[in-house]
Amino acid sequence: MQGFTNFMWLLSMALIVFSGFALFDAAIRREDAYRAADKKTKPFWLVILGLAFVVNLIFNILSFLPIIGLIATIVYMVDVRPAIRALPGGGRSGRGRGSSSDGPYGPWNGGR
Repeated sequence: MQGFTNFMWLLSMALIVFSGFALFDAAIRREDAYRAADKKTKPFWLVILGLAFVVNLIFNILSFLPIIGLIATIVYMVDVRPAIRALPGGGRSGRGRGSSSDGPYGPWNGGR
Protein backbone atom coordinates (compact mmCIF):
# COMPACT_ATOMS: atom_id res chain seq x y z
CA MET A 1 0.00 0.00 0.00
CA GLN A 2 2.92 2.33 0.70
CA GLY A 3 4.15 1.91 -2.88
CA PHE A 4 0.78 2.97 -4.27
CA THR A 5 0.72 6.02 -1.99
CA ASN A 6 4.21 7.03 -3.11
CA PHE A 7 3.25 6.55 -6.76
CA MET A 8 0.14 8.72 -6.35
CA TRP A 9 2.20 11.42 -4.60
CA LEU A 10 4.71 11.43 -7.46
CA LEU A 11 1.92 11.55 -10.00
CA SER A 12 0.34 14.45 -8.14
CA MET A 13 3.65 16.35 -8.06
CA ALA A 14 4.17 15.72 -11.78
CA LEU A 15 0.69 17.08 -12.48
CA ILE A 16 1.39 20.21 -10.41
CA VAL A 17 4.68 20.81 -12.24
CA PHE A 18 3.03 20.20 -15.63
CA SER A 19 0.18 22.65 -14.98
CA GLY A 20 2.61 25.16 -13.45
CA PHE A 21 4.80 25.04 -16.55
CA ALA A 22 1.79 25.54 -18.82
CA LEU A 23 0.65 28.51 -16.71
CA PHE A 24 4.13 30.08 -16.83
CA ASP A 25 4.37 29.49 -20.58
CA ALA A 26 0.98 31.09 -21.17
CA ALA A 27 1.99 34.09 -19.07
CA ILE A 28 5.14 34.86 -21.08
CA ARG A 29 3.41 34.79 -24.49
CA ARG A 30 2.19 38.01 -26.10
CA GLU A 31 -1.52 38.84 -26.06
CA ASP A 32 -1.68 39.41 -29.81
CA ALA A 33 -0.08 36.02 -30.49
CA TYR A 34 -3.21 34.28 -29.22
CA ARG A 35 -5.39 36.24 -31.63
CA ALA A 36 -2.94 35.76 -34.50
CA ALA A 37 -3.01 31.99 -33.92
CA ASP A 38 -6.83 32.15 -33.83
CA LYS A 39 -7.01 30.78 -30.27
CA LYS A 40 -8.85 32.06 -27.22
CA THR A 41 -7.47 35.16 -25.52
CA LYS A 42 -4.51 35.24 -23.16
CA PRO A 43 -6.64 36.09 -20.09
CA PHE A 44 -8.90 33.13 -20.87
CA TRP A 45 -5.95 30.71 -20.87
CA LEU A 46 -4.38 32.29 -17.81
CA VAL A 47 -7.62 31.83 -15.85
CA ILE A 48 -8.15 28.26 -17.05
CA LEU A 49 -4.55 27.20 -16.41
CA GLY A 50 -4.45 29.08 -13.10
CA LEU A 51 -7.57 27.25 -11.94
CA ALA A 52 -6.06 23.95 -13.07
CA PHE A 53 -2.90 24.69 -11.09
CA VAL A 54 -4.82 25.62 -7.91
CA VAL A 55 -7.12 22.61 -8.23
CA ASN A 56 -4.08 20.33 -8.57
CA LEU A 57 -2.62 21.84 -5.40
CA ILE A 58 -5.81 21.46 -3.36
CA PHE A 59 -7.53 18.28 -4.47
CA ASN A 60 -6.46 14.65 -4.51
CA ILE A 61 -5.46 13.31 -7.91
CA LEU A 62 -8.22 10.70 -7.72
CA SER A 63 -10.81 13.48 -7.59
CA PHE A 64 -12.76 14.64 -10.64
CA LEU A 65 -11.53 18.26 -10.79
CA PRO A 66 -7.79 17.54 -11.30
CA ILE A 67 -8.70 15.39 -14.29
CA ILE A 68 -10.55 18.35 -15.85
CA GLY A 69 -7.54 20.54 -15.13
CA LEU A 70 -5.26 17.97 -16.73
CA ILE A 71 -7.41 17.97 -19.86
CA ALA A 72 -7.26 21.79 -20.06
CA THR A 73 -3.49 21.72 -19.60
CA ILE A 74 -3.07 19.08 -22.29
CA VAL A 75 -5.23 21.10 -24.70
CA TYR A 76 -3.03 24.14 -24.12
CA MET A 77 0.21 22.18 -24.52
CA VAL A 78 -0.72 20.24 -27.69
CA ASP A 79 -2.92 22.78 -29.48
CA VAL A 80 -2.43 26.38 -28.35
CA ARG A 81 1.29 26.41 -27.50
CA PRO A 82 2.49 24.94 -30.84
CA ALA A 83 0.25 27.35 -32.77
CA ILE A 84 1.66 30.33 -30.90
CA ARG A 85 5.27 29.13 -31.16
CA ALA A 86 4.86 28.74 -34.93
CA LEU A 87 4.33 32.49 -35.24
CA PRO A 88 7.31 34.72 -36.07
CA GLY A 89 9.11 35.50 -32.82
CA GLY A 90 7.51 32.54 -31.08
CA GLY A 91 4.83 34.69 -29.47
CA ARG A 92 7.23 35.84 -26.75
CA SER A 93 7.18 39.24 -25.16
CA GLY A 94 9.84 41.71 -26.06
CA ARG A 95 11.69 42.47 -29.26
CA GLY A 96 12.62 38.91 -30.13
CA ARG A 97 15.50 37.88 -32.36
CA GLY A 98 15.40 40.85 -34.72
CA SER A 99 18.32 43.13 -35.34
CA SER A 100 18.33 46.72 -34.10
CA SER A 101 18.32 47.83 -37.76
CA ASP A 102 15.13 45.93 -38.60
CA GLY A 103 12.29 48.09 -39.83
CA PRO A 104 8.61 47.24 -40.16
CA TYR A 105 9.24 45.57 -43.54
CA GLY A 106 12.47 43.73 -42.73
CA PRO A 107 16.12 44.59 -42.27
CA TRP A 108 17.35 47.98 -43.40
CA ASN A 109 20.33 47.63 -45.69
CA GLY A 110 21.32 51.29 -46.03
CA GLY A 111 20.01 51.73 -49.59
CA ARG A 112 22.21 49.04 -51.15
